[in-house]
Amino acid sequence: MRPLPSVTVAFCPQPPLLLPAVAGAPAPALTVLRAAADAAVQALLAQQPEVVVVVGNGADGLRLGPGDGGDLRGFGVPVEVGFAGPARSGGRRVPLPHLLAAWLLDRAGHTGPRLGLGPADLAAALTGAPGPVGVVAMGDGSARRTEKAPGALDPGAGPFDASVAAALAGGDPAALAALDPAAGERLLAAGVPVWRSVGSALAGRAFSAEVGYDDAPFGVGYLVATWRER
Repeated sequence: MRPLPSVTVAFCPQPPLLLPAVAGAPAPALTVLRAAADAAVQALLAQQPEVVVVVGNGADGLRLGPGDGGDLRGFGVPVEVGFAGPARSGGRRVPLPHLLAAWLLDRAGHTGPRLGLGPADLAAALTGAPGPVGVVAMGDGSARRTEKAPGALDPGAGPFDASVAAALAGGDPAALAALDPAAGERLLAAGVPVWRSVGSALAGRAFSAEVGYDDAPFGVGYLVATWRER
């Protein structure tokens, strides 16, 4: 049996505001968040993965790659993003988390192979990888952190996001895999399916971890972290 490849993970949030074209006027909170996401992706690429796997919601059953793409017209800007190189006519539409990851990878200068998947397909993709893999895991924390958040304030939102941050800071796959999906749904924490899939796929492995960002500037929990396998 072929040994499992080494894995590095960059955990990044998925707000459309990451893109300056969507955000509009510069905002200090977004500048800090963007810099943290950039640093996580750059740290992942520094490990020279043979393939970068982007895992995010909306792509279960798909294998996104060259020719696939999408746009951000739904957010009021005519920005088109190819997932792995230019989008082609007839290519598959790429979900927002994967578009944002592609933008981050392009911004970091990545030109190597990319594969976009949903949470349900991550474990199989890692098992079949021929060499070192970089995983860009896209997901937000609770959208119920403050009164002005997209969802109504929930007193459980802060503690829930804190438990995710602790799992990320500890490099703890088991803690991610054990996140409560029902709580995630109630708290509008879109990242839970992705985080659970990463935790399950990497069960039993040991990681050095670093959290680069943990805040909720717009009432939504945004977390940025990097895991490097020991």
